[in-house]
Amino acid sequence: MIVTVDGPAAAGKGTLARALAERLGFHFLDTGSLYRRVGLFMVQAGKDPGHEETAALAAADPRIMDFADEDLRTEAVASAASQVSVHPRVRASLLAFQRTFAAQEPGAVLDGRDAGTVICPGAAVKFFVIATAEERARRRYVELRAAGKDASYDEVLADLQARDARDQARTAAPLKPAEDAVILDTTTLHPNEVLAMALALIYLRRDPQES
Repeated sequence: MIVTVDGPAAAGKGTLARALAERLGFHFLDTGSLYRRVGLFMVQAGKDPGHEETAALAAADPRIMDFADEDLRTEAVASAASQVSVHPRVRASLLAFQRTFAAQEPGAVLDGRDAGTVICPGAAVKFFVIATAEERARRRYVELRAAGKDASYDEVLADLQARDARDQARTAAPLKPAEDAVILDTTTLHPNEVLAMALALIYLRRDPQES
């Protein structure tokens, strides 16, 4: 069984996807981390994330998997990841890996931007998680401050809005819900409430005779 959880940054999709994978005993993949790895590779190499050929070469380099997770969580890397993700050749390079991962038994949960539309269009359950830009910026701001990083709410909000615009406007796998995705607005919900809603639907799809 494949479950996809898509949506914009800081909407709560990562929290939901990880919780679902843990509760269901499924494999978990943060597809965005793959683009962050490519973005970090470009930043460390002093390369322009906007250069498609160089970014595609980075995506095919096995060394991108050597980065520690904590290295991927800076705003600079997030910005670079958003830029490299618009390149069709980068997306094509990472697609096979993501589909192979999703095919594992007993199931997988994929967290991303196009998991339900491009990577696994045949997924059994698809969620598209949203929240207002202001709430998403507040969450990210609190997260950054808690990590001891200097941050400005206005700058975080502007960065999120710029990333949304890039993700929605790109020609390769633009950020949008799949036609059969369930929209979950987390703006005013606690993560446990979102998890309960998602699990109820998954159990219904998996065991319809028990509903």
